[in-house]
Amino acid sequence: MIEGAKASTATRVVRKNNANPVQEIAADICVVGAGISGISAALEAARLGRKVVLVDGLPALGGQAVNSIIGIFCGLFSNGKNGYQLTHGIADEIIRDLGAAGKLHYRWGEWNSVMYDEIALSRWIEEAVRAAGITVILGAVLREVTREERRITSIDLSTRYGDIHLTATGFVDATGDAALTWQAGLPCQEPAKVSVYGTQMVVLEGVDESHYPTREEVYAHQKEKGELYGLGRKDGFAFSFPGRGTALVNMTHTETPLEPVAASASALQGKAQADKYIHFLKTEFPLAFGQARVRGYGLPGIRQTRWIVGSKQLTVDEVRAGTRFPDAVARTSWPIELHSHLEGYVWETFDEDHVHYVPLRSMTPPDVDNLVAAGRCIDADTAALSSVRVMGPCIAMGAAAAHALDLAGEGSVHEIDINALHERVRDNLERNDKRSSTESLVP
Repeated sequence: MIEGAKASTATRVVRKNNANPVQEIAADICVVGAGISGISAALEAARLGRKVVLVDGLPALGGQAVNSIIGIFCGLFSNGKNGYQLTHGIADEIIRDLGAAGKLHYRWGEWNSVMYDEIALSRWIEEAVRAAGITVILGAVLREVTREERRITSIDLSTRYGDIHLTATGFVDATGDAALTWQAGLPCQEPAKVSVYGTQMVVLEGVDESHYPTREEVYAHQKEKGELYGLGRKDGFAFSFPGRGTALVNMTHTETPLEPVAASASALQGKAQADKYIHFLKTEFPLAFGQARVRGYGLPGIRQTRWIVGSKQLTVDEVRAGTRFPDAVARTSWPIELHSHLEGYVWETFDEDHVHYVPLRSMTPPDVDNLVAAGRCIDADTAALSSVRVMGPCIAMGAAAAHALDLAGEGSVHEIDINALHERVRDNLERNDKRSSTESLVP
């Protein structure tokens, strides 16, 4: 036993070998960014039979949907009491599986959304990606993008375990900040005058649901006593997850700079700001929050920072008009939700029968043939982007990106058969399963 123990604890002395070769990986489709749009793109591409590599800078899958604890699927349903599901694909599977496990709560009313348990969603994503046979590279820093004429040919990544050179036929930029497009040297855009604030999300547990305040009561106390507590934002809210004694707190406004030192400082400031709101809730609503404690702080929540210059820019006028584009690939009814000032945000709702669309051209930079953006970094003006960057249409955009690259093959995404693409994403454009106001949303 002693000899065996010695063998099992033996070590060896090593030194860094500067001649270590860079690991080479090849794929049909490389998806950069493992948030909800990137997960949708990767799973859809894998199910099309493509060899897929999924890359993310975090050490875990799920992006903001999991790690920033967004906690609510927004933009997934149409408006009104008879609203229907607008996005399908992996959305159907998530609703089915998390619903069966009791990990969802539907908010059916002024605007329709569904709360989810972020741990359950995290495990669903991990298992779905693993089962699909997708190659995953986590904790990866995108160092360089190589472009030859009109095609991105490869990307270079650094991880704590070594460097990787990755080649692919097609690429999806689902980074949220257009990092792949930016590193490729392609034009990008940022807000010129209007800053867009992010949010430091917090989950509280030990909440007494029997004394939970209304949203209006929270608003009133914020506006009346916000300065006393040092609160900046005056219209935040805390959503209860019924039956679980938890609350999803969305009350802060934090800056989201793209400069690394400033971004790191803002992340710390966001948590300090969140603590002020927690103190406010516990003091002003002691029966509901007096015994509550923090279950988790999310990573900094980011709404809009940098996005691509596409073949077409989606405008707020087109959103308001519900313009149906010939190359539409996603739809939503979510309001214009522009977090453009510290104290609050613009909230412009739409009628019950309103739907607006995302065109493929707003996802495709014109100077390359094998890159499609998905999620919050597509081309739209600031107000329009605020209405399509939520999770419902992001899932649809991810699926459309995978199908566009699959149809393009070694050709150009600008020259694919749009009718063929529409056939593939028809459910996300046409499906209209009406539900009565008393019918359960869970399939």
